[in-house]
Amino acid sequence: MRPFQLDLLLVCFFLFSQELGLQKRGCCLVLGYMAKDTFRRMSEGQVYSFSQQPQDQVVVSGQPVTLLCAIPEYDGFVLWIKDGLALGVGRDLSSYPQYLVVGNHLSGEHHLKILRAELQDDAVYECQAIQAAIRSRPARLTVLVPPDDPIILGGPVISLRAGDPLNLTCHADNAKPAASIIWLRKGEVINGATYSKTLLRDGKRESIVSTLFLSPGDVENGQSIVCRATNKAIPGGKETSVTIDIQHPPLVNLSVEPQPVLEDNVVTFHCSAKANPAVTQYRWAKRGQIISEASGEVYRTTVDYTYFSEPVSCEVTNALGSTNLSRTVDVYFGPRMTTEPQSLLVDLGSDAVFSCAWVGNPSLTIVWMKRGSGVVLSNEKTLTLKSVRQEDAGKYVCRAVVPRVGAGEREVILTVNGPPIISSTQTQHALHGEKGQIKCFIRSTPPPDRIAWSWKENVLESGTSGRYTVETISTEEGVISTLTISNIVRADFQTIYNCTAWNSFGSDTEIIRLKEQGSEMKSGAGLEAESVPMAVIIGVAVGAGVAFLVLMATIVAFCCARSQRSTGGRPGISGRGTEKKARLRLPRRASKQEYNKGPS
Repeated sequence: MRPFQLDLLLVCFFLFSQELGLQKRGCCLVLGYMAKDTFRRMSEGQVYSFSQQPQDQVVVSGQPVTLLCAIPEYDGFVLWIKDGLALGVGRDLSSYPQYLVVGNHLSGEHHLKILRAELQDDAVYECQAIQAAIRSRPARLTVLVPPDDPIILGGPVISLRAGDPLNLTCHADNAKPAASIIWLRKGEVINGATYSKTLLRDGKRESIVSTLFLSPGDVENGQSIVCRATNKAIPGGKETSVTIDIQHPPLVNLSVEPQPVLEDNVVTFHCSAKANPAVTQYRWAKRGQIISEASGEVYRTTVDYTYFSEPVSCEVTNALGSTNLSRTVDVYFGPRMTTEPQSLLVDLGSDAVFSCAWVGNPSLTIVWMKRGSGVVLSNEKTLTLKSVRQEDAGKYVCRAVVPRVGAGEREVILTVNGPPIISSTQTQHALHGEKGQIKCFIRSTPPPDRIAWSWKENVLESGTSGRYTVETISTEEGVISTLTISNIVRADFQTIYNCTAWNSFGSDTEIIRLKEQGSEMKSGAGLEAESVPMAVIIGVAVGAGVAFLVLMATIVAFCCARSQRSTGGRPGISGRGTEKKARLRLPRRASKQEYNKGPS
């Protein structure tokens, strides 16, 4: 070694002694001894060399590591240098308690043992033999630092509203080298994550952040997702996981049992719900009206026909919202009227339309008929009568039938505006010498404006004239006009009586005869007394007549045959009698002009 190199070494050692806080006097003694020994060995010509030198090593933080340094037969001082700074003189490393110089000193072993490697031990090391003036090759000690336990933000349970995407962020900090992050689900890697790294202030460690995006359709409730961080310090990695908690408003199912059901029986509504978070309230309603007596999952009630068309609703609520579901009940019930048919007043020749609507369950059948007739006029809700006549007037029935459940009907009246219709007995009876009455029954819509009786030269509408009095009364069926004759004489039985009624649509007339009531009874009694002998007489006479006719026919045939043979025949003479028919001229119907003018 050249002199200037030795001087430089002594100066460096002096400065290192000052750094260790040694007294100047002690330092000078050490330096003097070292210089003296160095010159002695150099003058003796002894040369030293390393049999073991420190090698580049990699160690995981927290583990021990040993850097080798061996110089055979060298018993002088050895100095360990870390990144250019001396750790201590010889085997005294008291300033660094985690460092030890181990090995057999007499054999020249001066190994540096780090009891528990830390990040600050990541450096370049040299072993120097001061008296021998030699130094080892630089050795790089690389300290690997595993990442901190990974953390998923928001864990360990991530709450997510149904239908929303999922964003997960996992970070692994303070690793050397930087950690790698993978995401796992059911043991399989989830691709598509993004990453970012950050170098820390010490310039050696790094932190990494990974973000994973999952669409709503790729997430299941209760699913576990793992974030695993690895680097060279911990190949097996560290991991953490989160559980996905998908929250949603209640999912409701509403059932009704039993169905179908007859009216006035009990049914049970069951409202089952799945909700996250849990259900906080059940609320029941019918046709928008709250059912105060129902509050839980089950509602029991006796149903009527309204439950067929008016649904029962169940509203279930949790912290995220409410879900409302409604159901009607398949109730079997008899016909219920929904549209009442209305009686009609129509003019003659017009159309009449009736409407009648029912509801029933199961499906019902509608039948329209005229009261007193078995003829079905319609099976629809509407009955249409075209160009009505006066005989169409009357009562009509709309009947609805629900098979095996029930039936119902409504009656309406059709009134037809038209000329009066007189329906009276054409022969009426009275007693001679007594008071007699002749009645005229008139159906008329609108009611008759005038009713007149006429006989011979007489016309009477109301009041009394001589032996005659006219009275008119109204009934539900029509109008009855009565002609009363006091002290009936024989001539009254020979008189023709005319009853005429008018309204704005026309008129009608009826001819009525009066017959003596006593004479009819007498003739009837005589016939009854003589009925048996008269029958015998008639029988005998008929038999004789038949025999006579047969005899005469035989004689005539014989004579004709004989005459034709003798004369050859001649044209016959035919005669024709006249027949006289007695006709009774009935009063004709009054015209509009006659109606306005009245009887003369």
